[in-house]
Amino acid sequence: MSERVAIIETDIPARLDRLRWTRFHTLVVAALGITWILDGLEVTLAGSIAGALQESPVLRFSPAEIGGIGSAYLVGAVIGAVLFGYLTDRFGRRRLFFVTLGLYLTATAATAFSWDFASFALFRLLTGAGIGGEYAAINSAIQELVPARFRGRTDLAINGSFWIGAALGAFGAVTFLRPGWLPADLGWRIAFGIGAALGLGVLLLRRHIPESPRWLILHDRLPEAERVIDGIERRAGSGAPAAHPENERNIRLIVSAHTPVARMVAAILRDYPQRVALGLTLMSAQAFFYNAIFFSYALVLTRFYAIPAADVGWYILPFALGNFLGPLTLGPLFDLIGRKAMIGTTYALSGVLLAVVGWLFRHGQVDAAQLTLCWTGIFFFASAAASSAYLTVSESFPLEARALAIAVFYALGTALGGAVSPWLFGILVGTGERSAVFAGYLFGAALMIAAALVEFAIGIRAERQPLESVARPLSAAD
Repeated sequence: MSERVAIIETDIPARLDRLRWTRFHTLVVAALGITWILDGLEVTLAGSIAGALQESPVLRFSPAEIGGIGSAYLVGAVIGAVLFGYLTDRFGRRRLFFVTLGLYLTATAATAFSWDFASFALFRLLTGAGIGGEYAAINSAIQELVPARFRGRTDLAINGSFWIGAALGAFGAVTFLRPGWLPADLGWRIAFGIGAALGLGVLLLRRHIPESPRWLILHDRLPEAERVIDGIERRAGSGAPAAHPENERNIRLIVSAHTPVARMVAAILRDYPQRVALGLTLMSAQAFFYNAIFFSYALVLTRFYAIPAADVGWYILPFALGNFLGPLTLGPLFDLIGRKAMIGTTYALSGVLLAVVGWLFRHGQVDAAQLTLCWTGIFFFASAAASSAYLTVSESFPLEARALAIAVFYALGTALGGAVSPWLFGILVGTGERSAVFAGYLFGAALMIAAALVEFAIGIRAERQPLESVARPLSAAD
C-alpha cells in the first residue's frame, strides 16, 4: 500500500517568525536550553575531579586514562547524536527530548557508582549519548520555535549557557572535594548527583513545551499544528504580532508521514556541498580547540603549577565566566552585523590568541592565575565562535533533515576534532614537557584560523531570514 501524500498551504512559519519575544519563548529557552548547562556540568566535573580520580584509593587513574574517559564521553555523544538525530526527524522533537534527558539522568547517576576504569568509561559513554541526542532534538526545536530576527542571539546565548553548567561543576567539585570534609573516594561520587537533580527538575518544565509546528506540518498533521500555533499566540497575548514583512507569504508543501533518510542525505550532499564543507570545518575546529584545552586544563594545573586537585574548581570559575559572557555580549551582533563577518572574526581571534598564550605558557611567562585570565579572555571570543558553529549547521539545511543534519555534523565534527583531543592532550601533559603541550595548542590555533578563512570564503548570510528561506524545504511545492 503506497504512502498517502498531500499538498498543503500554510502561514504557520510566518506566524511563528512575526511574534514578539514572549514568556513562551523564555520558557522554551529555559526548558530546552538546559542541555548546554548539563553538558558544561558534565565536562567540568570530569576535568575538575581528574586529580581526585588519580588519588582515589579505588580507581587510581593514570593521566592517559583520564584523557580516555573524556574521549569515551565524546564518543558516546557522537553515537547518541546520530541515533537520536534520525529518530528526532522521524518521530518528533518533543518525544525525543524526553528520551534523551532520561538516558542522561540514568547514566550520570550510575557514574557515581563506578568501580573501575571500564565501568566509569561505559557510564560516561552513555552520559555522552544522552547529551549528544539532546543536541539534535533541542537545537532543532529551538530553531523552529524562535522568531527569525532573534535566532542568532538566542542560539548563541543558549550555547553559551554551557558555562553556567561549567561553573556549577566547578563549584560542586570545590565543595565536595574539600580536604577533610568527605572520604577521598566519596566526594567525586556525590558531585555527579548535581546533574541528576538538575535534570529531574527540567523534566517538569518540558511538559509545557509543545511539538514544533513546523515538524507537524511536514508530517501531514496540519490541524494539530494549527492548535499548537493558536495556543502559542494566545499565550503571547493580543499584542504579539510584531511585524508583517512585505515579502511574507504562505508556503506550499508536499507532505507525508515520513521522509526517507536516504532522501535527506542525498539532498543535503547534492544541493548543499559548500554548506557541508563549511559545517564540517567549523564544527571540527571548535571541537578540537575546546576539548583539547578544557579536558586537559585540570591536568595542566596540577602537573605544571602544582595546584591541589581540590582547588582546581576555583580556576574553572573565571574561565567559565568569560565563556558565558562572550556569546551573551556578542550574540546580538550575529543578527545585526551578520553571520559571516562575526563568525570569521571570532574564529580568527581565537586562533591567534591561542598561539600567543601557548607561547607564553611554553616559556613559563605566566603563572596559574595569569594563565586562567588569558583563557578567560580567549574564550570570550572562542565561546561565541563555537556557538556559531552550532548555529550554522542548525539553520543551513532543509527542515525535513534539520535534526539529522545537526546530529551528523556534531558527530563528525566531534569525531574529527574532539574525540581524540582529550586523549592526545592527556599524553602530551603526561610527558611533563611544556613544548609538547605548546605543539598541541599550535595545532588547535591553526585549525581555528583555517576555519575563519573558510567562513569568510563560503559563509552563509542567514541573519533575520526565515528557516524556509535559508534552506528550501525538500517538500516545497513551488
